[in-house]
Amino acid sequence: MTYGSGAGILIAVDGIDGAGKTTQVGRICDALISAGEVVVASKEPTNGEHGRRLRESARTGRLSPDEELKTFVADRREHVATVIMPALAQGHVVLLDRYFYSTLAYQGARTGQDPCQLYELMREFPTPDIAFLVDVLPEVGLHRIAELRGEIPNEFERLEALREIRSLFLQLETCAPEICHIDGNARVEVVYHDIIHQLLNVLQRKRCVKPYQCDMLFCSYRQTGECVWPAERAKLLASADS
Repeated sequence: MTYGSGAGILIAVDGIDGAGKTTQVGRICDALISAGEVVVASKEPTNGEHGRRLRESARTGRLSPDEELKTFVADRREHVATVIMPALAQGHVVLLDRYFYSTLAYQGARTGQDPCQLYELMREFPTPDIAFLVDVLPEVGLHRIAELRGEIPNEFERLEALREIRSLFLQLETCAPEICHIDGNARVEVVYHDIIHQLLNVLQRKRCVKPYQCDMLFCSYRQTGECVWPAERAKLLASADS
């Protein structure tokens, strides 16, 4: 079966610490696999050399701004070359827990740089088909970190810093059209429902066989059972609305 142009799908889930990104990534991954997709789930920072260095700095003290940015970029270049691009080339779904939006917001808060100007510097990396910004109040994020996860906030998780970082994430919405704002203050099930309903638009564009897109009514591929999209759509809707 030949899908529409650019069969690989890149999805990013981003936001401040404590937004619930990892929970949503897990649910999205399970739903897509159940619907028949091959999903490569990954995260940034990665488990590679550069990613381990960044996570260690969250516990022991942050690197200098220049060194931190260089390390994030080095980690992402390796990630794109070894994980993201090979999976996309095979037509898989790549699902990321954080991507370059975090770098733009967190580095912007530290250096005072405009995140939309920094966004232009990320053109070397593939742009997601959709990037979910799971937006929560910093107080909510810190409560989840401390009370629900039982963790002590690290060097990246300070209230005043998170307020500035959230503001920069929101600024990115004005220059990054692929960003989809999701209210993360709601219950997990509600957040997931909103994400899936937004994701369906991307999946339809990528998974419909016809080059002029699926009309779901007068479709010979659907009537003959040759197209996977109707069944995939039904399974994802069921997972979101149950």
